[in-house]
Amino acid sequence: MNKILVANRGEIAVRVLRSAKSAGYETVAVYSEADRNAPHVQLADQAVCIGAAAVGDSYLNAARIIAAAQQTGADAIHPGYGFLSENATFARSCEQAGIIFIGPSASAIELMGSKRLSKIAMIEAGVPCIPGYEGADQSDEALHSAALAIGLPVMLKASAGGGGRGMRLVNDAATLNEHIRSARSEAQNAFGSGELIIEKAVLQPRHIEIQVFGDQHGNVVYLGERDCSVQRRHQKVVEEAPSPFVNDNLRRAMGEAAVAAAKSCGYYGAGTVEFLVDAEQNFYFLEMNTRLQVEHPVTELVTGLDLVALQLQVAQGETLGFTQQDITLQGHAIEVRLYAEDPANNFTPQTGKLLLWQAADQHSINDGIRIDSGIQQGQKVTPHYDPMLAKLIAFGRNREEARRRLLRTLRESHLLGIADNRAFLAAILAHPAFINGEATTAFISEHLSDHASMQPLQPELNDLALAAALIAAPQGFTSSHSAARPLKLKQGETVFTLSIRRDGQQLLVNHNGEECALRLLEKTSYLLRYEIDNVQQSIAWAEDNGQLWLDTPRGNLCFSDVTLVSSRVQSAGSDQVRAAMDGAIVTVLAEAGERVTKGQTLAVLEAMKMEHPLKAGVDGVVQDILVQAGDQVKGRQLLIQLQADESAE
Repeated sequence: MNKILVANRGEIAVRVLRSAKSAGYETVAVYSEADRNAPHVQLADQAVCIGAAAVGDSYLNAARIIAAAQQTGADAIHPGYGFLSENATFARSCEQAGIIFIGPSASAIELMGSKRLSKIAMIEAGVPCIPGYEGADQSDEALHSAALAIGLPVMLKASAGGGGRGMRLVNDAATLNEHIRSARSEAQNAFGSGELIIEKAVLQPRHIEIQVFGDQHGNVVYLGERDCSVQRRHQKVVEEAPSPFVNDNLRRAMGEAAVAAAKSCGYYGAGTVEFLVDAEQNFYFLEMNTRLQVEHPVTELVTGLDLVALQLQVAQGETLGFTQQDITLQGHAIEVRLYAEDPANNFTPQTGKLLLWQAADQHSINDGIRIDSGIQQGQKVTPHYDPMLAKLIAFGRNREEARRRLLRTLRESHLLGIADNRAFLAAILAHPAFINGEATTAFISEHLSDHASMQPLQPELNDLALAAALIAAPQGFTSSHSAARPLKLKQGETVFTLSIRRDGQQLLVNHNGEECALRLLEKTSYLLRYEIDNVQQSIAWAEDNGQLWLDTPRGNLCFSDVTLVSSRVQSAGSDQVRAAMDGAIVTVLAEAGERVTKGQTLAVLEAMKMEHPLKAGVDGVVQDILVQAGDQVKGRQLLIQLQADESAE
């Protein structure tokens, strides 16, 4: 093995390339037309364009990836995670082309890639499993009957899937058929298979997974556990190692069960066996991921092992070089996933240009900070790929030190140009239930459903004053006196009328009779240092096309100067239903002339691998429907026009 092609993009491609280069291998990146200037392309020794932006034309096109390997002389392919990483056909195609697939055997991928077949295999191997239905009859009638026989609540799951796609919790028999349809549809769109399994719902469990590693000589070990209980829409948000819930006896029992699961299918390479654990510490097999996990850095930090380097070693046919007794866990690590999404708008994925990306200076916070990123300033976030931008990871001597460091890292990392989830992540880390290690999979719904980080951000007087200073103040901030002048700033759909004047070294900004005295101290390309009430502090900012972005501790704010432009302030709801982002219309649920109520789902949009409901903003009547199922639409495109009731205007 001399040259490795990384068949992925973003932060995981960067991560794999760095370990491969460190081990002395030549490297090749592949990229879509949308990723031509992406960081992973620049990092590799060679890079090959494999197609258009759509994943089916590029990162999911196995033939083009193998052709790129052959063209560049790459004799091994690392798939990263996602895309083709758990595609048995791709693994076989690599083998047939004489290329090493850096992962497990195709047969292991095939078995564990089916939730139905893998669960049957785990039952036979003696691994504890949740009661449910794994039958071959996939008719709606069979699934409906099985769910009722198991007893509600149940969980519908895409057999070929993961990441929360094609997954539905069903509590009410009246909605069962609807959930079966939507789960099957989402599973088919995401994984190419609408096959479902059903499991008895384990309510408020912990989601705990065991990292396993095997070589091609039959040696398999477990590298401790990761607690991934903090989830939203069944997708992991925060991961940590070790789990604050797991004791030595439970760790050993789960680890041995995970090793048994791996050995049952002749597994080698990096793999993860996921379990649900109830309050009494009973654990049940959930699934096995036959690849490197997103959250692998926390395991690396507490074990001191480079899992990618181990993957390369095993792919060469070498032994692991250590046994179970050699593995010890030291300290604590926590990871959060930075997403391009708007928590105040039902976490809708965001697209746009990254005007500012400044990761926290790791040395300013001391050792123990790791940032895995695949983005760079000026890059465009497109609708074609998953909205995860980076992973922020902190290590400490204990859990509390790791938590504090990660919270500070979030506050010192700046991203402007699109909405993101940093404030939401900070709210999780600062919540008493998380601090006390009490988070279950119900944590977010129980503790943060109405948190300020999930509500539209309203600018405070200090925010308005800072925006006014950056927009209206002369450069250089020289001392002078001036008469007050009006300024109108628009943020969201609200216009704020201000007056601003200079008094010596201070800028006095007035809004609705409240005044803020602001002293500007220093302005760099992305930081503004200022003083309010004798307290000095800094804020990150960016400007583009007449819009000013501020990175406040509560979230991003975007202002525009509308002093000379007439602006209509929109009412609480909109009579227009527009696409939140580029995507495809899955279904239209309304008809012209139909009376609808505010919040009613009128259509479903598929984008960034998820289905997103498009809802009425007002009570009224559907006046015009401009799209139909199957249509490709652009962000902000008008889809449905309503005639609002007069009382709503």
